[in-house]
Amino acid sequence: MKIDILVAEIGSTTTVINAFDGIHGPCPMFIGQGQAPTSVLEGDVNIGLKDAIEDLKNNLKIDSIDYDELIATSSAAGGLRMTVHGLVYDMTVRAAKEAALGAGANIKYITSGKLRKTDIKKIVEINPNIILIAGGVDYGERDTAIYNSQIIAELNLNVPVIYAGNIENQEEIKEIFADSKSELYMVENVYPKIDELNIESTRKVIQDVFESHIINAPGMEKIRDMVTGPILPTPGAVMLSSQLLYEELGDLLTLDVGGATTDVHSVTEGSEEVSRILINPEPKAKRTVEGDLGVYVNMHNIVDIVGKDKLKENLSVSLEELEEIIANHKPIPVTKKEKKFVEELTYHAVVVALKRHSGSYRHLYGPNGKRTVAEGKDLTQVKYIVGTGGALTRLSRRMDIMRKIPKNNNGMELLPNEDVIMLIDNDYIMASLGVLSIKYPEASLKLLKNSLEID
Repeated sequence: MKIDILVAEIGSTTTVINAFDGIHGPCPMFIGQGQAPTSVLEGDVNIGLKDAIEDLKNNLKIDSIDYDELIATSSAAGGLRMTVHGLVYDMTVRAAKEAALGAGANIKYITSGKLRKTDIKKIVEINPNIILIAGGVDYGERDTAIYNSQIIAELNLNVPVIYAGNIENQEEIKEIFADSKSELYMVENVYPKIDELNIESTRKVIQDVFESHIINAPGMEKIRDMVTGPILPTPGAVMLSSQLLYEELGDLLTLDVGGATTDVHSVTEGSEEVSRILINPEPKAKRTVEGDLGVYVNMHNIVDIVGKDKLKENLSVSLEELEEIIANHKPIPVTKKEKKFVEELTYHAVVVALKRHSGSYRHLYGPNGKRTVAEGKDLTQVKYIVGTGGALTRLSRRMDIMRKIPKNNNGMELLPNEDVIMLIDNDYIMASLGVLSIKYPEASLKLLKNSLEID
């Protein structure tokens, strides 16, 4: 069988292959999916890729498959570990963090101000794949970013460094890293002016660095033997799909519930009313990662948040039955009780993650009385909520779970309204379509709309 393109999603445990045809024509098609264990530990990820293609052939009931291109997303090899170092947390550090998360990085450490000895020790322990230095608006404070750059350059870690701070420092930063093992990337300031975020150029460089890193990671060295096109971080690819869909539908957010994390991606400017009282600027495209909210690996965290008494009441089981369900929890639920338990976990993971992602109103009291301000991401203009990830694409009550989301607003939170439209990534291909959209945006949008079952 001849098809146009295969997209691999290389996870830490599983590699999924999605097949697409008709990419160059008016009617692109999702052909099918295969999966296999990821083979990083065997020293060659191509083993898992080939096994996933074999599974795809078995699912399609064909003997052979020929393809023109193979592109990929990956969260294998630990994803992309980053540390971020800026001037003031609420300004440049926060802007750098938004850029990193939006690109799909896993932020392991954040500092503000000049690096201390304990910070340096922590950076060495983390052994990041990339270091992001920011600090100072353009033509503003210079010393902190220069000091931090000198300290990091002296570590000689052979780790790529992105400088995204005061542009007045650029020539000096180049000199600092001239003899360092670290490869230096210069980008536009992530916080060029007060109340202005500028994160897209930093996101692009992070994704480029990720591709270089992933090729050199243990077990991934031979990936270019099979992959012919770009390789993106899987969360960054989901963000690209969300941004692509925003251009078609308008304000939206995407919920990605997995076994280890729950990611929230929002693409919205928010309302003019809220923007006028917003304390700090927020990016139009924002991603947050809740590393403690997973329905398998981090299941116990959600159980602790909800409480066993509440869970047994919601599930209509005894405490003994609940303890048994928890003790025998599997990655993929089989029995009715197991499925109901995962649905409950998914609902609470989504609600908690979304509340952490969104902003809220606050009342400030001063000499002139009460003043209302807003802080955080305004989601009140969101018209669509998209569900992706294993839980929200495979559970039978996924739409019921998502419909409950707007009902959790306590009146002070900047959450979506109850008239929001729910969409499901039925084919579970958002990440694949994100990387596909780099070269084939029109085909990717059509395939995405097909998966979401919208015209």
